Amino acid sequence: MNTPVRLAAFGVGLVAVFGAATGLGAVVGPVGPAAEETSPAGHDMAAGPAEGHDDTTPHDDATPHDGDAAHLPGGLAVSEDGYTLALDRPALPAGDDVPLAFRILGPDGSAVTDYAVRHDEDLHLIAVRRDLTGYQHVHPELGADGVWQAPLDLSPGSWRVFADFAATADDADRTLGADLEVAGDYFPEPLPAPSRTAEVDGYEVTLDGELVAGEESELSLTVTRDGAPVTDLQPYLGAYGHLVALRTGDLAYLHVHPTGEPGDGVTAPGPRITFATTTPSAGSYRLFLDFRHGDTVRTAAFTVTVDGHEEHGS
Repeated sequence: MNTPVRLAAFGVGLVAVFGAATGLGAVVGPVGPAAEETSPAGHDMAAGPAEGHDDTTPHDDATPHDGDAAHLPGGLAVSEDGYTLALDRPALPAGDDVPLAFRILGPDGSAVTDYAVRHDEDLHLIAVRRDLTGYQHVHPELGADGVWQAPLDLSPGSWRVFADFAATADDADRTLGADLEVAGDYFPEPLPAPSRTAEVDGYEVTLDGELVAGEESELSLTVTRDGAPVTDLQPYLGAYGHLVALRTGDLAYLHVHPTGEPGDGVTAPGPRITFATTTPSAGSYRLFLDFRHGDTVRTAAFTVTVDGHEEHGS
């Protein structure tokens, strides 16, 4: 993978004053197809205000009017280009290993069963609570009937579920998002303050670089353990690290991959993982870096404040 960023099924964003909050250790009723929209297949965040959910608006997953979809980042719409993310149940109980079932409905209204492989998997599922806690990146199992199933660890509250995939029919990368309600007493947590480091299971991840809204920039994350650089990171989904960024308020979904990949003769297995990305808008983002070491996938989480171009240059 070469710079500029290769935003495969995953797009990206963020910028400027870097931060890392306390790291998170993560080991890791159907809706019908909506009218076709004219949003692009890629997942770059488009400039301008995003139309999506925030904590003060209803979570109704309404799709935008014609013409608006082209300006939406990934994950804000439940339906795009005739493809729809259909959860079998819009609400689930709290608990560990709670089964989630869903389908991707194609333009003809039937469940899609043929997918193009992206980063070693047919589909990537991201689940996160709307206060940006409880992040999980899992890979569901697909049944012959087109139903995907995966266990999730769910705490009470409103969750957002993202399906990142490419249907074989057109080989276009898409990220669809749907709300999932989890019953129980909900106590939202405040967004952690920005910081340059995150700790998880004895590992420390340091965030370096400066990104500016609207400009392509580099972001590097360095992994150490007990003060020593980790130089034997293991490939995970065809890379040494995967980065997901979610914008606060509407949970716009962005996913980036490193500028290099295992076996390219250039990219080292740590301690530094470098990403190239462009962010179109200022704001706060929560970043989740997945990396594999010692046969275990861990997640380091950061809060980042992105400044606008004019603010940065003044």
